[in-house]
Amino acid sequence: MPKKLIIDGTEIEVEDGLTLIQACEQAGAEVPRFCYHERLSIAGNCRMCLVEVVGMPKPQASCALGVNDLPPNKDGSPKVIFTKSPMVKKAREGVMEFLLINHPLDCPICDQGGECDLQDQAMAFGIGASRYTENKRAIEEKNLGPLIKTMMTRCIQCTRCVRFMTEVAGVEELGAIGRGEDMEITTYLEKGMMSELSANVVDICPVGALTHRPWAFSARPWEMDKTESIDVMDALGSNIVVHTRGREVMRVLPRNNDAVNEEWISDKTRHVADGLRTQRLDQPYIRVGGKLKPATWDEALALIGSKLKAADPKKIGAIVGDLAGAEEMFALKELFTRLGSPNIDCRQDGAKLDPTEGRASYIFNSTIAGIDQADAIMLIGTNPRLEAPVLNARIRKRWRQGGLLVGVIGEKADLGYEYNYLGTGADALAKFVGHAPANKERPMFILGAGTLARPDGAAVLATAVKAAQSLGCIKDSWNGFNILQTAASRVAGLDLGLVPAAGGRGVAEMLSGGMELVYLLGADEFDTSILGRTFVVYQGSHGDNGAHIADVVLPGSAYTEKSATYVNTEGRAQMTMKAAFAPGVAKEDWSILRALSTHAGQTLPYDNLTALRAAMYKVAPQLARLGSVASADAADLGKLAGLPGTMTQAPFVNTVRDFYLTNPIARASTIMGELSALAANLKPTTRAAAE
Repeated sequence: MPKKLIIDGTEIEVEDGLTLIQACEQAGAEVPRFCYHERLSIAGNCRMCLVEVVGMPKPQASCALGVNDLPPNKDGSPKVIFTKSPMVKKAREGVMEFLLINHPLDCPICDQGGECDLQDQAMAFGIGASRYTENKRAIEEKNLGPLIKTMMTRCIQCTRCVRFMTEVAGVEELGAIGRGEDMEITTYLEKGMMSELSANVVDICPVGALTHRPWAFSARPWEMDKTESIDVMDALGSNIVVHTRGREVMRVLPRNNDAVNEEWISDKTRHVADGLRTQRLDQPYIRVGGKLKPATWDEALALIGSKLKAADPKKIGAIVGDLAGAEEMFALKELFTRLGSPNIDCRQDGAKLDPTEGRASYIFNSTIAGIDQADAIMLIGTNPRLEAPVLNARIRKRWRQGGLLVGVIGEKADLGYEYNYLGTGADALAKFVGHAPANKERPMFILGAGTLARPDGAAVLATAVKAAQSLGCIKDSWNGFNILQTAASRVAGLDLGLVPAAGGRGVAEMLSGGMELVYLLGADEFDTSILGRTFVVYQGSHGDNGAHIADVVLPGSAYTEKSATYVNTEGRAQMTMKAAFAPGVAKEDWSILRALSTHAGQTLPYDNLTALRAAMYKVAPQLARLGSVASADAADLGKLAGLPGTMTQAPFVNTVRDFYLTNPIARASTIMGELSALAANLKPTTRAAAE
């Protein structure tokens, strides 16, 4: 039942189970803290959050004291708490003085300067001098990996980093050794941590002990403009803030969204920014005599327009890559429809997903936040640690709470939590068709993209639906059938119907030959060399696989350089914002297609982004509901279960083999290249499949 408290003269009711620091926050009182973090376990070792509880002789650590643990007053009156009394002020000043005994006075050269909790709280709650004249201790720097720069002399032993790596990332390689003044935070085996989430420790470090090595001494926080945006390195749609200085993206940091990524992002999301500066396409190119030569926009578009006019509409097609926004995909489909071509496909991996089967067949139906309610999860042909590390951390969080049963069908892998291994492929999945319902309230299936990109992908999908129905994953109050997409563009592409029309060719058919022209909209994740003598147009931001074989190259914008709509794997529409300008004469992708339509004699009926979106929302109204999940009809899954098809005996293979090199931006990044090489050279005990 609610408990009444009087905090700084304000009487409030708080829920059972809250800590005193949370109750103080609800009352509007500011309580400083270093070790306490809302998403980590309570350590209670910095003592900065001391408050006065009337009736208790000493200041109390509010982070470690629950409101239920407060002794009741004899007269039954509410407990009285002060956060600004003379006792509290003196106690906090003493704690701050202790914390600064060994902290070096190097704020002017510290990368944490300007966004340092220790700086802010020393100013607000500390005193202006120290009574200690002894020499400060010095600590050797630690090897925490290529992404984390250490200055451990600054460390105040709050242990946030240790708790994050153990509890959230699932890599128990960081801890404390020594006691008292000799205590140090270090890796147990004196080697760097290799986790897809490791760099988040820099965000939660309240001092400058852990900073980002790739950004060292590059910029100050107040120098940079900050733009809220969306990540496209996977299909999770993590909320981010892009920091720019002038035309250059300096860094990417997480933005809190409890429904999607909480406040974590993957290391690839955070450190791929250097790939936005290298291997960029900054002007159009035309292949002349076997070599790409610079050209003007008019020359390049005129050449493509003439080819489109001359070609048989049945022999021209378009393939969409993994990083495309909804606006350019919509414009591309409109153009090819007007040209009379039925050949367009947003599934460059060949996934057997069809929007005519219903939206429930290709989204994460239970939503990402629904993982918190699941009591059983079946992972089928997926390694979420590599395909969506932040989502995997959410599964681990639920597993740590207890009562979660996890099963895996497919490749064995170290996921960071215990699971029951059930088999390698189709046979193991088929055993659950007709199985008795699981004794669980909210069971969940998570199908990886690799299971659907097989020749028998449609049969696997139908079998998985039947198995999910048998086990009780799909019921009136709960739809636990989920597809974990890996491409940021995939759900929006399917929502917009970017699949072959009747009689049209998909990716496999277009690549098999017989095409006169193939338009690649940032499509690079297949063997482009098999296009042979086909006339290839490549539109994208980087000189990757598609650009190497293209006859005409059109420079587009990266996700930080345009306002574009992306729909994440759960069907949540979100929008990136333009944080920087594209290099050279590169343009936003939708505007390139609009200009091309004029040269092709099929002018698209919109001249600005607002008009394009108005037309797009008529086709897919769910894209207009930014920030919210447009739920799908679970009844569509019942129809899907009735589809015919036979599965092969080939084992399920996870679609992501190298986490750090999954798209053109990542492959252009020096940092991602170094991490990829480092991960490949790890000892088997640290990266091998789980036994």
